[in-house]
Amino acid sequence: MEVKRAARETKVPLKVIEASDRFFSALWEVIDPEDKRKKIGELFIRIFEEEAKKDQVSFLIQGTIAPDWIESGGGGRDKIKSHHNVGGLPEKMGLKLCEPLREIYKHEVRAVARELGLPPGISERQPFPGPALAVRVVGEVTPEKVEIVQEACAIVEEELENAAKQKKMELPWQYFAALLPSKTVGVRGDERAYQYTVIVRAVRSLDGMTANFSDIPYEILQKISTRITNEIRSVGRVTYDITNKPPGTIEME
Repeated sequence: MEVKRAARETKVPLKVIEASDRFFSALWEVIDPEDKRKKIGELFIRIFEEEAKKDQVSFLIQGTIAPDWIESGGGGRDKIKSHHNVGGLPEKMGLKLCEPLREIYKHEVRAVARELGLPPGISERQPFPGPALAVRVVGEVTPEKVEIVQEACAIVEEELENAAKQKKMELPWQYFAALLPSKTVGVRGDERAYQYTVIVRAVRSLDGMTANFSDIPYEILQKISTRITNEIRSVGRVTYDITNKPPGTIEME
């Protein structure tokens, strides 16, 4: 919805392709994060190729930035993870690749967006993973798990953005929720429950290459936890990730 709204605001023609079933099929029983990213990258391109033929398009313009190819390894660099738009690309493509932002970092991308006069909803928008919510579901990706993450992310975003507007805290550079594959025992009313665990992640950063976890007031964390466990009935436990980058990465996978 946010992308559609941004396209309308900037009068950019947008064609939306519904391919979720194809991605879920490709990710069936896939657990390894590298396999996930490569399968997503391959299918991502194949769908673009299919649509490009219909519209007689020759170029694929990507928003690849410096951290994407740096972390994907190669050229003497260690691989941190294969970004779907770099290490996940198939060797042979039917489109010519164009990456105008390839050599710059996120804060520089924002500066370019401001210079172009794009609205704050675009220029200041927090980063979102190229492989989408698949890398916020640790382990196998299913429609049920993605729905949980969608709902949990919406709660985290709403509460942190409201808290920042009320001057209770500084808005983090990136903030979201992720889902662990294992379940833990809890209580619903007077009954035993066996439910998922959600991790809340919020970091401060400049370029995404390094990051420190954000200091979020306990009252806000408590509200986030209460809302997630009350509104998402399959979740029984919420934790807050206080790992910096390094040693952790910003996303879970």
